[in-house]
Amino acid sequence: MTYQYIKFFEEIGIEDIPLVGGKNASLGEMYQTLVPNGVPVPNGFAITAQAYRYVLQENGIWEALKTLIGELDPHDMDDLQMRGQKARQMIYQAELPEDLKKEIVAAYSDLRQLCGEHISLAVRSSATAEDLPTASFAGQQDTYLNIRGDAAFLDACKRCFASLFTDRAIHYRIDQGFDHFSVALSIGVQQMVRSDLSASGVMFSIDTETGFQEAVFITGAYGLGENVVQGSVDPDEFFVHKPTFKLGARAVLKRHLGSKKIKMVYSSGNTKEPVKNVPTVNAERTRFCISDQEVLKLAEYAIKIEEHYSKQAGYQKPMDMEWAKDGLTGELFIVQARPETVASQVKGSILSSYTLTALDKTLMAAGRAVGAKIGVGRVRVIESVDKLNEFQPGEILVSDTTTPDWEPVMKIASAIVTNRGGRTCHAAIISRELGIPAVVGCDNATEKLKTGDRVTVSCAEGEVGFIYQGELEYQITETDLSDLPIPKTHVMLNLGNPDLAFQHSFLPVSGVGLARMEFIINESIKVHPQALLYPKRIESETVRKQVADLTKGYENGQTYFVEKLSEGIGTIAAAFYPRPVVVRMSDFKSNEYASLLAGQYFEQKEENPMLGYRGAARYIDGEYQPSFALECAAIRRVRETMGLDNVIIMIPFCRRLTEAEQVIEVLGRYGLKRGEKGLQIYMMCEIPNNVLLIDQFADYFDGFSIGTNDLTQLVLGVDRDSSKVASSYDERDEGVKLMIKWAIEGAKRTNKHIGLCGQAPSDYPEMAEFLVDLGIESMSLNPDSVLKTIPLILEKEAKHTVKV
Repeated sequence: MTYQYIKFFEEIGIEDIPLVGGKNASLGEMYQTLVPNGVPVPNGFAITAQAYRYVLQENGIWEALKTLIGELDPHDMDDLQMRGQKARQMIYQAELPEDLKKEIVAAYSDLRQLCGEHISLAVRSSATAEDLPTASFAGQQDTYLNIRGDAAFLDACKRCFASLFTDRAIHYRIDQGFDHFSVALSIGVQQMVRSDLSASGVMFSIDTETGFQEAVFITGAYGLGENVVQGSVDPDEFFVHKPTFKLGARAVLKRHLGSKKIKMVYSSGNTKEPVKNVPTVNAERTRFCISDQEVLKLAEYAIKIEEHYSKQAGYQKPMDMEWAKDGLTGELFIVQARPETVASQVKGSILSSYTLTALDKTLMAAGRAVGAKIGVGRVRVIESVDKLNEFQPGEILVSDTTTPDWEPVMKIASAIVTNRGGRTCHAAIISRELGIPAVVGCDNATEKLKTGDRVTVSCAEGEVGFIYQGELEYQITETDLSDLPIPKTHVMLNLGNPDLAFQHSFLPVSGVGLARMEFIINESIKVHPQALLYPKRIESETVRKQVADLTKGYENGQTYFVEKLSEGIGTIAAAFYPRPVVVRMSDFKSNEYASLLAGQYFEQKEENPMLGYRGAARYIDGEYQPSFALECAAIRRVRETMGLDNVIIMIPFCRRLTEAEQVIEVLGRYGLKRGEKGLQIYMMCEIPNNVLLIDQFADYFDGFSIGTNDLTQLVLGVDRDSSKVASSYDERDEGVKLMIKWAIEGAKRTNKHIGLCGQAPSDYPEMAEFLVDLGIESMSLNPDSVLKTIPLILEKEAKHTVKV
């Protein structure tokens, strides 16, 4: 049959947006160009925008619609709802012309012949002004799933046409400056993937929170994908690093296990409600919805899709994609792709950072952070869409979840908080577009927060977002990086929290001079490593159960430790790749190890842990070595499996030459042989003996990093943990500065790298200038000190006062 109003995907390209809308044009483009390149896309067809215009024309409702919408007050929620409902009713009640109806039914028949008689359909709207580089229009019109039979299909088409005038679509077009009647609606008709029997989700070829473009971000949950898209479920999350993937590495960078409390499945024989939500079972909630191999396959598809559209555009074009896994065949499909329209559109070189300055904080709720910002205001708990007219500008919207119908009030909120949803849910997507913070997936926010509460919503502290009591003080720092020169002295970063790595990767630094392993162990692993190796030595049954709960889903405690630690280190290394990242092996003191879960069963009490069983002494001790072997395995996984060979390892608190010799031998025994596969090993230069014997220590290490914190306490004989003698602790003391000078001279004498990663230059600008004078190669600063210290370094370098 020759069609006038139907275009199958094989006939459509990206240039056909005016005819079939952005969604369908992208599907056709992928079907034609990417399916042959190994990206599976379910077959289907588009009912063109001409058909929509034909329906309105034949039924004579153009002028009535224009009058109805032309008199709209977009700020009056009741008026918007009334006019939107009338517009939808007008279009839905319009008759489909007979010739159009015959074409639609015939195309459905053709698709059944191609894909099988028993297929069901996904019927999606595709507006001619959607999926543009600067405005996605995502979720503004309606989607109908599991549609079967001619009657149900024709009814779904009429509902799709009518959904061009949903309340949210009307309001969105006004906000975006689009004329309601220059936009038409095409319908996408696609074979349903049986993800109701498996899993589905959303993925981006960019980190949606920070705009970091070198990662694929994948979310997923059980059942049909609408729950993930609409934020009705807390999904699993995965990241894959694109540069190393392209070089052949095959590893998930990091992951988050979502609660996935419900899943959307087919209803049986009910055409009015073709899908329904059912609870997931505990076994589903406690495991990831797809395997690592499937995550990597999806990442491959995402990279291919981004590369295709980037080649077309002539610049890197991050993409927003939906995927589904067929539970019958096990196949993965891409069911939608459009340009990412928020993170990728951030222009200019202004770096903004939000910092909560309040010290006294009372936590009320927490969830997944969206946007690295802070918002304060009065809470308004909204339970349903018919209460939206109660919302006042500047309030903080708190709800179970949000849908596109909520967008008119979301745009006037100072922050958004939801019980349900992940970082690709509707609330998250819209908050990013609006540039306001959101905390999603709090589980109980509507119980913990009450209308009228004054609160602070903080998304500036990593992947976890916090809601604190009261309107707390915070500061915003903005820096223009466009004309900032790069110093000759390498400025690097001190960093422990992997959650902040992507965000801080935009700082003008040469890499990470100190990645603290202790932070990852403390925050992500939480358990003493020996408790994971020897759980039977844990005397408390309660503590044993806590350890077992943390490691649930992992093969054993060792696997848990290695995977968690490697994901944390790998995230930092990926954020700065290929810039060097210096990872310090664990430097907990015995009292700090004892504070980890089950730590009291494996640590002896020391009178002065600062000078006790720490650093290299642990690594070479036979009793502790199996735990150190886990750290080594994590580093190997980062460098070899993840392909992040920019990682340099650093040994802390190495007291004597015999320890240096032994620790190098132990590292080699556990697969970290100096020089092999490009591995470099540094030593913390933080003990006077390290400085005095630096020429001999240089035989064992590739470089040194001066740790001013411990060096100061040992030169001055001051316990830096003691408040009684705190006034005597000063990195600027002449004796400390002399030790630093000798260390730099010794490293230069032996042709070894020399940097500094202590606190001093972050706290005292004059110390940074002092280090430049001595000709240090690099100094590692805290993130909040980088931008204010670089001008000082540049000024000092410009005066040519560097000593030779």
